[in-house]
Amino acid sequence: MASRAATPPYPSAARIADSPCFPQYTASLKCLEEYGSDKSKCQEHFDVYKECKKKEREARLERNKSRSLFS
Repeated sequence: MASRAATPPYPSAARIADSPCFPQYTASLKCLEEYGSDKSKCQEHFDVYKECKKKEREARLERNKSRSLFS
């Protein structure tokens, strides 16, 4: 049986810290801390994070589509 490579061919985002959106995530949390959980003052941070996650998901779907056995 062949062993798997030590590092995957693409970064895993199983943990939030592994995500390319981690800086946006932490910025959102820092904003909430700064404004005492007043979400309305941090909407811009949430929108940037949401857009990043959307792009990350699209990239993952595209990557998986190219690996599909059924296409």
